[in-house]
Amino acid sequence: MDHSKLIAYLEAFVTEERKETFQKVLQNRTRHFTVILEDLYQKHNTSAITRSCDIFGIQDLHIIENKYQTYVSNQVGKGSQKWLTFHRYNQELHNTQACIDAVRAKGYQIIATTPHETSEFVGNFDITKKAAFVFGVEKEGVSDMVLAQADAHLKVPMYGFTESLNVSVAAAIVLQNVSSRLRDTPVPWQLSADEKQAVYLQWLQKSIKSIDKILKRYEE
Repeated sequence: MDHSKLIAYLEAFVTEERKETFQKVLQNRTRHFTVILEDLYQKHNTSAITRSCDIFGIQDLHIIENKYQTYVSNQVGKGSQKWLTFHRYNQELHNTQACIDAVRAKGYQIIATTPHETSEFVGNFDITKKAAFVFGVEKEGVSDMVLAQADAHLKVPMYGFTESLNVSVAAAIVLQNVSSRLRDTPVPWQLSADEKQAVYLQWLQKSIKSIDKILKRYEE
């Protein structure tokens, strides 16, 4: 769908500086990688991972809510939630399966992050294929369902006595590694022109006060 007319209308309510910032950030947004959070219950972890997704250019965040409802704390997320596209899975009997199926349908591998001995180190991961990185509930990690259906298992190198990382720290390390390496490849990782336009419209709407009234005026 072409949103050019609506975008032109809304741009009148946004400063030139804001529009330039949006366009600059859009050039670094990607859907080559995405993130899945499986049933996290501590809001500061969800918030921190949301912030990392924004920082490293990940546009989509998939949130599975089996036992726990989650939300992003503005204090931790620093407003990053405004700039991501969220996909929530909380309506099915098996929300994890619904998420896996939906993400696979978009061409993603399912990559379970787990410190198991057989897991591949993140630095050796093949970044040329689309991948969805799954981070599991605090302490227990990703579910058996994810482990069984994952295309690969991934871990961060650790050399101390502690056997695991905080989930938000692990997510930040993984995303920094894969997103940095991706940008040094010829892989077409950027959003398409249509995707950029749709995200840009989303950002404009989230930046304008009284957006509902303004959209109603446009439709009239």
